[in-house]
Amino acid sequence: MTLMTKPGVEPLRIEPEAIEEAAKLLYIRACKILPNDIKAGFARLDGSETDATAKTILATMIENIGVAERLDNLLCQDTGIPIFNVLIGRNVQVDGWALKDAIAKGTARATREHPLRSSVVHPITRKNEHTSCGERVPVINIDFTDAERELRLEMIPKGSGSENGSFLQMLIPADGVAAVKRFVIDRVIQAGGKVCPPTIVGVGVGGTSDLCMHLAKVAATRPLGSRCTDAEGAKLEEALSEAVNTLGIGPQGLGGDSTAFAVHVETAATHITMNPVAVNIQCHSARRASATFTPAGIAIGF
Repeated sequence: MTLMTKPGVEPLRIEPEAIEEAAKLLYIRACKILPNDIKAGFARLDGSETDATAKTILATMIENIGVAERLDNLLCQDTGIPIFNVLIGRNVQVDGWALKDAIAKGTARATREHPLRSSVVHPITRKNEHTSCGERVPVINIDFTDAERELRLEMIPKGSGSENGSFLQMLIPADGVAAVKRFVIDRVIQAGGKVCPPTIVGVGVGGTSDLCMHLAKVAATRPLGSRCTDAEGAKLEEALSEAVNTLGIGPQGLGGDSTAFAVHVETAATHITMNPVAVNIQCHSARRASATFTPAGIAIGF
């Protein structure tokens, strides 16, 4: 079978060794350096917070971010479940199986060579291989884009504190948007301080049960300042963001205005007789790192 490419366009070939090295570096980077949009989110919350205790907690969190960078140390001891999002563009040549294997090898190398605390265990025996890897872990999500000769590798370490703030409800259309809002608000109240607020509250609406939960995770790990591309989803984001920060949960659940940086929503078409809604919460240490492969080289960022 011949590889089909644009006439006259040399495909971008990405070797597994490059993926492995990038996966290793991204895992370490994500655990140490908080993205600029999250830092700006902290500054915004600190500027608007009216509760004295909450302001003290926010100041401590902001100082922790600075200390981690100055000392080249971890933002949090929980290095989480490693999640990699792979976005493959047009005219990119990569061996899919080798790509998955390379990501796992890079994850294990980061854990052993840095070293990082491995938080990944067998679900029944609880055995820890001390590689941050296991059956179906790292979690690898692969999607495609129309970007020319580009592959983006994003790494997100998802700690258990925030991942335990995951909820799904299979609503029906008659429940309406009001039920979606009520479910989200009730789950934020239920999670309280256990998810290390201020948080990003990810909400998935529509799809199937599994797709809906995935959408909530995508929403929870989106950069601050981004908006849902669906107009109705964007309206829901705005309404829920305002509502969540009137709950008084505050930083670390000890009261205040700063319960969440934002509520993010992602939507998908669904069946005429159902309307799933899911919540996945990201803690204040909203870590991520990315590598973009192009013919010009590899760009590291967030």
